[in-house]
Amino acid sequence: MNKYLAEIIGTFWLVFGGCGSAVLAAAYPELGIGFAGVSLAFGLTVLTAAYALGHISGAHFNPAISIGLWAGGRFETKELIPYIISQVIGACLAAFILFMIVQGKADFNGVGGFASNGFAELSPGQYSLVSALIIEIVLTAGFLIIIMGSTDKLAPAGFAPIAIGLALTLIHLISIPVTNTSVNPARSTGVALFAETAALSQLWLFWVAPIIGGLLGGVIYKLLLAKKA
Repeated sequence: MNKYLAEIIGTFWLVFGGCGSAVLAAAYPELGIGFAGVSLAFGLTVLTAAYALGHISGAHFNPAISIGLWAGGRFETKELIPYIISQVIGACLAAFILFMIVQGKADFNGVGGFASNGFAELSPGQYSLVSALIIEIVLTAGFLIIIMGSTDKLAPAGFAPIAIGLALTLIHLISIPVTNTSVNPARSTGVALFAETAALSQLWLFWVAPIIGGLLGGVIYKLLLAKKA
């Protein structure tokens, strides 16, 4: 059970740290960290959790990553469902605790979007469904390629969490204005449950697009980039 617990804890840390920075600190009066700060927070959560828990579970913390690694021949079929369930549990726990914290603010008047993902009227920049679909697929595929390349047995040992954390930071810098950045169905699910918008009605896209991207990234690396024995 250790690996499933590690996935719960790691996904909790990612959502609590990343979405927590967006909800609590992004627009804080005068000292808000903004998009760049939120992007860095997401990258740091993955970097730190990967070093702490990677040797236990592989540090997926994301259903799209687990599915992409499976497509790339790096993950067993029998582990997919337990990993995905663990990741969703961790994300929902993080969102619930963040929801409890937010209500303690003196002038609390609702959580609003609660760092949820969306397109059209729920997109920070009012980007369309098609734009959201494309960017989530492309960025998740790129993320998988970086993950598989940096964890390849031929890659320099010990540096993978740094590459992966920086990649997630870059992904957020690119796509927060478009979808508020998902590339992670569990992360999207946790906060959508508490958002006061129509985030749940758009949640399907943030499962479909990252999974397609994960599959593409895993297959591209396996077939075109991995050095054959």
